[in-house]
Amino acid sequence: MPSPLSHFFHLFLLFLPLSVISQTDNNIKLESSLSTQDKNPSWPSPSGEFSFGFRLLPESNLFLLAIWFDKIPEKTIVWWANRNNPLVEKGSKVELTNDGLILKDHQDNVVWQARSRNSETVASAAMRDNGSFVLMSMDSTITWESFDQPTDTILPTQVLGLDSELRSRLTETDYSKGRFSLRLQEDRNLVLYPFVLPSEDFIFDAYWASNTVDKGSELVFNSSGHIHLKLIDGSSYDLAPANRAPLTKFYQRATFDFDGVFRQYIRPKSQLTDGGWPMSWSVLWSLPSDMCSMNFRMGPGACGYNSYCKMDENQRPSCHCPPGYSFLDPINKYKGCEPDFQPQSCSQDRLKEDHQFEMKELINTDWRGSDYEIHDFVNEDRCREFCLNDCLCVGASFFAGRCFKKKYPLSPGKMESAGNKFLIKVSKNNSVLPPPRVDGRKKDRSTLILAGSVLLGGSAFLNLIFLLVTLFLFFISNLRKLPEVEKNSSMLGKNLRCFTYKELEEATSGFKEELGSGAFGTVYRGSLALGDSADSATSVAIKKLEKVVEDGEKEFTTEVIAIGQTHHKNLVQLIGFCDEGPHRLLVYEFMSNGSLSSFLFGSLKPKWYQRLQIAFGIARGLTYLHEECSTQIIHCDIKPQNILLDDYFTARISDFGLAKLLKTDQTRTSTGIRGTRGYVAPEWFKKMPITAKVDVYSFGIMLLEIICCRKNVESKAGNEEEVILSDWAYDCYREGRLNLLVENDQDVVIDGRQKLERLVKVAIWCIQEEPGLRPSMKKVTQMLEGAVDVSAPPDPTTFVSSLG
Repeated sequence: MPSPLSHFFHLFLLFLPLSVISQTDNNIKLESSLSTQDKNPSWPSPSGEFSFGFRLLPESNLFLLAIWFDKIPEKTIVWWANRNNPLVEKGSKVELTNDGLILKDHQDNVVWQARSRNSETVASAAMRDNGSFVLMSMDSTITWESFDQPTDTILPTQVLGLDSELRSRLTETDYSKGRFSLRLQEDRNLVLYPFVLPSEDFIFDAYWASNTVDKGSELVFNSSGHIHLKLIDGSSYDLAPANRAPLTKFYQRATFDFDGVFRQYIRPKSQLTDGGWPMSWSVLWSLPSDMCSMNFRMGPGACGYNSYCKMDENQRPSCHCPPGYSFLDPINKYKGCEPDFQPQSCSQDRLKEDHQFEMKELINTDWRGSDYEIHDFVNEDRCREFCLNDCLCVGASFFAGRCFKKKYPLSPGKMESAGNKFLIKVSKNNSVLPPPRVDGRKKDRSTLILAGSVLLGGSAFLNLIFLLVTLFLFFISNLRKLPEVEKNSSMLGKNLRCFTYKELEEATSGFKEELGSGAFGTVYRGSLALGDSADSATSVAIKKLEKVVEDGEKEFTTEVIAIGQTHHKNLVQLIGFCDEGPHRLLVYEFMSNGSLSSFLFGSLKPKWYQRLQIAFGIARGLTYLHEECSTQIIHCDIKPQNILLDDYFTARISDFGLAKLLKTDQTRTSTGIRGTRGYVAPEWFKKMPITAKVDVYSFGIMLLEIICCRKNVESKAGNEEEVILSDWAYDCYREGRLNLLVENDQDVVIDGRQKLERLVKVAIWCIQEEPGLRPSMKKVTQMLEGAVDVSAPPDPTTFVSSLG
């Protein structure tokens, strides 16, 4: 008969495994929870090397539910929950329940859940020292673990089975799903391939593959730090070279980075006396070793369209724009580039404008795709000529007597150690920031200053007399020159033409087709012969001005000169004018895609990416008007109707400079406020001095419209709080409900909530009631592009409240 002692011994043995696991893993009990409002919202592993919980992202009030290395200063994240929409706001929490791990947002909505396999009841959870977070049943069987749901990183002892995937981040700091995938496919081939974002329904061809079809079994990262593809015959396919360091002394991870490269990283656990390893993450090897040399048969490749890839000193792909081009998104340089100038027109009357373009060289650089024509047995000069005379040609690759002409957009390019010479077509005036003009008066002024400095060597009395005589002669000379300058058509600008009223009347068939009307007059569509050939005609927009100043020709011509001398890719170009008797008309280039208003508020919702580029373009155009013209131009009527879209949907500001042409009794009175209701800055109503900050205010309102894709006033809005967009936007920002502004737009989700928050904050700064609180348009542009941090804005109406 067993003794009571033996019964106790058997009971001890029965419960030993569970108690040991409990001690080893620091089991987390049911109903345990973490909140973003906790002081340290995490569950550490027994050794403290890893932690599971909420990580506050830098320069943000947003959190990730994540796993990270916790014993190093970098707190490197290796896994995070809810890849489709990973960011949560303050007030969110995660709780362990019988049904699994449940993540709720700040409004108590369930946004993600980890459920056990086979619907087993969850009894506990644990953060393990190998970096895996697990859910366990009553008998301590693992029913779910993070190792089975990897994000972009695998750790030692982790295995990827068939149809498993590592997905890159969108950018280094944006944890949304990125452009690249590492997948062990069902056909047992390990491949790296790019996605077509924002859609995930289509993928481009793989740019690397193990070529182990019907052979691969699983991707293994073993405990010694070796990464290999295990094959079904028991052999292995090594992804990495032989280890060159004692990896037991290192932390390790293998991450499929946002640039599409799979890298193994190591970091010393403590200061090493041998090897000279820095106390930071170092790359042990990478796959592919040269991302720029990968063959992307289709799609934007490593760096996007119109850009080229170059391996930097750290053997990472860096992206560059060719001369005359700039990044579509300065924050994410992997999206590609766009020209800083208007591409060469193919209309018949402008085919002879090749003198306005030139070919610039890029040595050892090539764009392998986009060929549409090849010329053999030609020299470089002939290759240049072929491209300059072809409106479809944006560049040409020249090598060994062969000329490969390229179309827009340029496929992914790369810089090689030796190879082709590439000739890219750019405008001769392609600078976004044109050099300051030096006119005759400025030249005379500098000459006068020089003469004065020479005279400093003589006596003070004689110098004074001579200086007064010189000033008098200078004044008389300029007084005589003034009428001549104003009547000299060459001073109106290089391409500005003076039309007769009859010419414009015929061009519009008697002003028959009206395109629109506004505060400055009515716009009609017309057709004019502008080239050398009288047989060809170009579509134009002709504006008949109303209520023009009555002081005569001088003031009108002066303002037309100022408008005509502006050159920027985000401004509508003035072609010519008519100043004949009572008729004042301006002739502009025709914008084929209409106004931003019709584009933004039409039946189809524009893509988030397009809207962002339009907003950036408007900001750059206003920066040019406010700060980069020889004479500052304040628009005074910024609104979607005055933003036009060209053939490439580039934003072009219209009606700039026309405010000065209105009658002077419409300047600063409450009865004659310029601008349009909803976009008008508050200072117009308070008889405050009008500055460029009125345009900043209008831009802020319009930026909110672009973000939300709705008008600034919606009388038919579902809730009363949503009627006034600016008020509703600030309420959503203050309460952390920015997703309501974009109605869960998937494009916005993919692009990242951080960017959305930054844009909304910029808009709120722009619409501050106090003009002095609004940033300049230059700073607005820098904030939009991420070059300057955006602090938390105050309530826009605080200034008004303080006055009351």
